[in-house]
Amino acid sequence: MKKTALTIAGSDSSGGAGIQADLKTMTMNGVFAMSAITALTAQNTTGVTGILDSTPEFLQLQIDAVFDDIRPDAVKIGMVSAAPLIRVIADRLRHYGAGNIVVDPVMVATSGAKLISDDATGTLQAELLPLATVITPNIPEAEVLSGLAIQSEADMESAAKKIGDAWGCAVLCKGGHSLSDANDLLYDHGALTWFRGRRIDNPNTHGTGCTLSSAIAANLAKGFDLPASIRRAKEYLSGALAAMLDLGAGRGPMDHAFDLGGKFGEEA
Repeated sequence: MKKTALTIAGSDSSGGAGIQADLKTMTMNGVFAMSAITALTAQNTTGVTGILDSTPEFLQLQIDAVFDDIRPDAVKIGMVSAAPLIRVIADRLRHYGAGNIVVDPVMVATSGAKLISDDATGTLQAELLPLATVITPNIPEAEVLSGLAIQSEADMESAAKKIGDAWGCAVLCKGGHSLSDANDLLYDHGALTWFRGRRIDNPNTHGTGCTLSSAIAANLAKGFDLPASIRRAKEYLSGALAAMLDLGAGRGPMDHAFDLGGKFGEEA
């Protein structure tokens, strides 16, 4: 049977990030993709003009509807801005004994602006991170979670270790946000692994974090181990960027379908 994955995240009406990017990525990486929407956003390549959060009750109904009928082999969690929503997600994941949980802790915008409240950040740390198989913070998010300033690869190692040891999960610290490279670091219960990547000169990078975490979840669902899932996800992301799609007046989306029918749908 085809493997399945669930994304729990916010909707991006312009299709470049959030639920829409997750569904495209999971489909292109060979799994049947499902969703539970935490928020509706009105946005395009130039910015966000409105956000409407789901209620906790309706978010629970969405998650229950998926698990009660088509159990996901992996779960990716993206933008969740409110503490009550985070508590619902954690409660349902515990209830169903979900596995292969990838948490993209969307906390800090590219501009440096905080995207969730201190209350929600605390709930994320207390309720959700301990359930994660792996979390995928960018540099600003890793600084928030670790309390450390990150200006070098050595700093990334220190921060990832502190985060992983605190919450008992693997940590993929993404270097591309503030450091001038595409090198990511995995800290997995004491072991450090660097994933070297090539920086692609493409300004249209809307949704890269959503895409990477969703590709990791899809590959975990198919039975690849965590390092292999990360390598495949980074290769897929590089291909989507290298396709050089150019849409919109702002920071545009990638071409998620650059390899339609290709190798990224392979089983382990």
